[in-house]
Amino acid sequence: MTGETIGFIGVGRMGLPMASRLVAAGYRLVAYDVQGQALSAITAKGAEKATSPADVASRAEIVLASLPMPDIVRDVALGQNGIASGTRARLFVDLSTTGPRMAKQVAAGLRECNITAIDAPVSGGIAGASKGTLAVMVSGPQAECERLKPLLLNLGKYFYVGAEPGMGQMMKVINNLLSATATAATSEAIVLGVKAGLDPYLMIDVINAGSGRSAASEDKFPKSILPRSFDFGFALGLLSKDVNLCIGEAEALGVPMWIGNAVKQMWLYGLAQGGPDQDFTNLITHIEKWSGVTVGGKRR
Repeated sequence: MTGETIGFIGVGRMGLPMASRLVAAGYRLVAYDVQGQALSAITAKGAEKATSPADVASRAEIVLASLPMPDIVRDVALGQNGIASGTRARLFVDLSTTGPRMAKQVAAGLRECNITAIDAPVSGGIAGASKGTLAVMVSGPQAECERLKPLLLNLGKYFYVGAEPGMGQMMKVINNLLSATATAATSEAIVLGVKAGLDPYLMIDVINAGSGRSAASEDKFPKSILPRSFDFGFALGLLSKDVNLCIGEAEALGVPMWIGNAVKQMWLYGLAQGGPDQDFTNLITHIEKWSGVTVGGKRR
């Protein structure tokens, strides 16, 4: 597929490194973003500029999208000047996190235009997008997904989740619920330890050598929380959205989520305290305010 024209919509914090990897791999890329600065960043790397999602879908048979919210994905796919209005696109690959129900809605709408929608949400953050080490959770008709596999392997590890629209999205929101749970629980635990007089750096070292370790303790705390840089690269509002999507799917399926609902409330509290654009690692600062302690800073 190298040399083929690929469309890419949404070249922001996650989309730019993914799109850049495709350009570097030899794909001809046609890109669109509502933010001119983001679009300029990818055209500077060799991509061609498009004027709308419909323009992208009129110049590329395969269109990928990396967008922040489910409603934006729906509008880009089905709205005025959306992908459905294009003349060439036959595959729409959604790298965003929209939840299963939105994925099914988009798939049904595009099917009427002879466009097949493929779920391919990713996990691994900006670092994984830059390095090509994302987990890519793919669902859709198997033949089309296999056709896309060489393309998606440029982004990370390929997992075929199932044939039905929304299955990749279900896998993604479950993954993000677990990530959000580990971050929230570890934040509470470390604040507790600091309040009791323990050194937070020592706590993380012990936890990472024992059974309490997680991606939060192994990655997020050392990189962004203990140094108090709070710059891991993912907005708290987006993680809260992902948790809400997962809880909503559980409710629709009649699955009790006692722990999940508590996690949802914790992230909603952080959202209310600091707004949607704060880095999600800032959650601990709101727990600190309750407890009257500060975690991290210079190592003793």
